[in-house]
Amino acid sequence: MMRRRDWLFGFSTVSLFLGSGCRGHQYGHLLQPTDKNLVGSHEAGAEVFDPLVDEAVAKLLARQEEAWPECPVGPDGLPAKKSICFVCVENKMAEDIGDFKDQLYEQIDSRILESNAFQPISRRMIDAALVETRLRPDSLMVPDNMRLLSSVLQRDGAPVDYFLYAKLTSGTTKRNTSTQRDYLLTLEMVNLHNGSYDKQSSEIRKGYHKTAMGQAWNYNPFKR
Repeated sequence: MMRRRDWLFGFSTVSLFLGSGCRGHQYGHLLQPTDKNLVGSHEAGAEVFDPLVDEAVAKLLARQEEAWPECPVGPDGLPAKKSICFVCVENKMAEDIGDFKDQLYEQIDSRILESNAFQPISRRMIDAALVETRLRPDSLMVPDNMRLLSSVLQRDGAPVDYFLYAKLTSGTTKRNTSTQRDYLLTLEMVNLHNGSYDKQSSEIRKGYHKTAMGQAWNYNPFKR
């Protein structure tokens, strides 16, 4: 029969081992394509931004493709894709999105590249043209500035059909210790040839709670 002193020594040893494994260490694992995104406990993350991008880009490009169904013919005799100058991602949310800003740009740019009728202009070319013209992204809604940038890009072999802007906004509702934040991604597209303007938004709502019961208490379908 194990004596009390031996039992206490064994318990202390196990506790010390477990404690040393938890302090100062971090563990990771690879996610499978079928794994769900981690839901952030304090701010938006992939679980919010990924579906916002997918919905907004798909709807906007589909509508523009219908509005301009005939593509010009390229040098190879095949229909040429319409070019999009994707200017920037502007963050107007209550949260700092950190490294997600560049990732959002790349996600939207990749979705455009995957489309059948549109072709994004290289971001490096756009940045170089902005430096040369000394223009800021937020000044490009002025028609003269837009034409100036497009002329530099066309000179460098990248003619522009559309200008595209992305903006993130949020609205916050608080109730005691719980918070609901409504995230909105808005894409604004300007047709350089005729000046027509189009906009597409997508929204996701997310709740934040101090306790595990917060969701059940505030979003109970039977509670008015």
